Amino acid sequence: MDHSEDFQRFQGTDRYIASTPLVDAVNCAIALERPLLLKGEPGTGKTVLAQHVAEGLGMPMLSWHIKSTSKAADGLYVYDTVQRLNDSRFGTGDVGNIDHYIKLGPLGKSFEAKERQVLLIDEIDKADLEFPNDLLHELDEMRFTINETGREIAASERPVVLITSNNEKELPDAFLRRCVFYFIEFPSVELMRRIIDVHHPNLDAKLLDQVLVKFYWLREQSELRKKPSTSELIDWISAILRSGISMEQLESHIPFVGSLLKTEQDVESLSEYNKRDGRYPTSWEDLGPRYNQ
Repeated sequence: MDHSEDFQRFQGTDRYIASTPLVDAVNCAIALERPLLLKGEPGTGKTVLAQHVAEGLGMPMLSWHIKSTSKAADGLYVYDTVQRLNDSRFGTGDVGNIDHYIKLGPLGKSFEAKERQVLLIDEIDKADLEFPNDLLHELDEMRFTINETGREIAASERPVVLITSNNEKELPDAFLRRCVFYFIEFPSVELMRRIIDVHHPNLDAKLLDQVLVKFYWLREQSELRKKPSTSELIDWISAILRSGISMEQLESHIPFVGSLLKTEQDVESLSEYNKRDGRYPTSWEDLGPRYNQ
């Protein structure tokens, strides 16, 4: 039996350039009804992908941005005992109705929704080590019980779950087994050209080549603590275009370096290079055979 049309497929959007393997990974997760775990260095578009999956599938989106203090239970619901105590003390509110004080979290809202949702669990590796395991049952069964009332929240439409990680911590094996995994590689030069065209259409070809040469050269510098990302490249191009800087100035140095480098050590490292060498690459040949255009 052919089940190829049994699920809604993601085909990308005009504003998010996704590689074919990434689109396939999204559709694999949708078909298997499993969370898609996305890893990759910061700035490779993991978080933004969820917005475009929602747009491409025509679904509402909920976001759960994880912090170091986040608890798995908070994603399901929170029982506002403080508000209930205040209402009891001051004679306001229906304190006998505990449901009134139950606030569903992003995971709970996605289960209760009548239409299918896209749920982003962003930067799961920021939480403590037990956080992913504490979600295993709920993500498997797509249901949970509110302990204070006994009411069960069960998903009539399983949400499309995307989970991002920046590799700050290793995730438990039991959690990994329940996910579809995809590592977003840093874009190739060819893919980067397509990404830039979305944000800066009709960019002068010589200017585009020059910023890409400088950008990929910077990423090759081993002493940098934080390599510039795609989002920082987009910002850098915006700064260059708005300043009206000439091609000669762009060829001779790297202007607005604060758009690309985000730590004092990295800025100092580039400054030391400038004092030591004083010459930046101006063509793909300067970068060697790996970037042979």
